[in-house]
Amino acid sequence: MNTLKRDGVVDDLVKFALIALLVVLPIRFFVAQPFVVRGASMEPTFRGGEYLIVDQISYRFDEPERGDVIILRYPKDESVFFIKRIVGLPNETVEIVGKEVVIRRGGEPAFTLDEGYIEPARIQDEYGSYTLGEGEYFVLGDNRRESSDSRSWGILKRSEIVGRAYLRLLPPTRIEVLPGAHRYQETI
Repeated sequence: MNTLKRDGVVDDLVKFALIALLVVLPIRFFVAQPFVVRGASMEPTFRGGEYLIVDQISYRFDEPERGDVIILRYPKDESVFFIKRIVGLPNETVEIVGKEVVIRRGGEPAFTLDEGYIEPARIQDEYGSYTLGEGEYFVLGDNRRESSDSRSWGILKRSEIVGRAYLRLLPPTRIEVLPGAHRYQETI
């Protein structure tokens, strides 16, 4: 009789494990995945060791927006993942003039991004102009002095975006939904 009970328990555990895998694996690969922040490129918005959940499904229905914090595949090695902020959208020109980021769209007036979330000591004077095509984005780290981003490796293709930072789970004192997301006011 004990053997029958033990066999029933083992069978139940195996069934439970299989059902759990059938539920969890599709979510992990197609809906959300964990991400641990490494490095200082997004400080102070994100610190090394913070644990995030990445939303992989939203961008299947909506386009990424300026100010979204995204997880991306590093264009020079797709096995490496980075966390950055979108500042330039398709068909725009991004100009870095001193410590300011200026956006130009066709015949519309240019505007400068209000980046109040960046500490002044984390920005340096730079100059550059980057014209984006269809399906191309320009991303920067919030800690410009420490960030490897579109300034150094170029424009990001839409296909290299994994998803957006949806939830910061660790440390518990910094739990947040859509951590670091910022909506820019377009000022001329």
